[in-house]
Amino acid sequence: MVLTRPTLYPTPLIGWREDVCLPEYDGVLLIAKIDTGARTAALHADNIRVSGKYVSFTLEGASHRVQLVGLKRVKSSNGISELRPIVETLIQVGIHRLSIEITLTNRTDMGVPMLLGREALKGRFVVHPARSFILSRRKKKIK
Repeated sequence: MVLTRPTLYPTPLIGWREDVCLPEYDGVLLIAKIDTGARTAALHADNIRVSGKYVSFTLEGASHRVQLVGLKRVKSSNGISELRPIVETLIQVGIHRLSIEITLTNRTDMGVPMLLGREALKGRFVVHPARSFILSRRKKKIK
């Protein structure tokens, strides 16, 4: 006999990679890796400069200046620790819009420009580790 625990709210299923839209940054569409092993979310940005209570950076060729939430020391997957600026922004994954904190860093050597960690995911999604683009519903290429 298999017992299941009833839940009040169904939790949406998300793939290990999804398209993510950043509405506050000109609707930029990026591929994000859904990573339950990472605590925070990270976004690739260039020319990152902290000035007082603001941080300026370039995202997909467009310059932005937004309020700084704080700074956080993060150890990346290669073991190097760095102090990263944190910004708060809206993201959209499928039909789901979330307000999350994201650290800004150079992710040039990583496979995808964005990483969504546990803090952004907890209580909101169940991750399917074998599927990609569940919520963004990418069309399969016809050969």
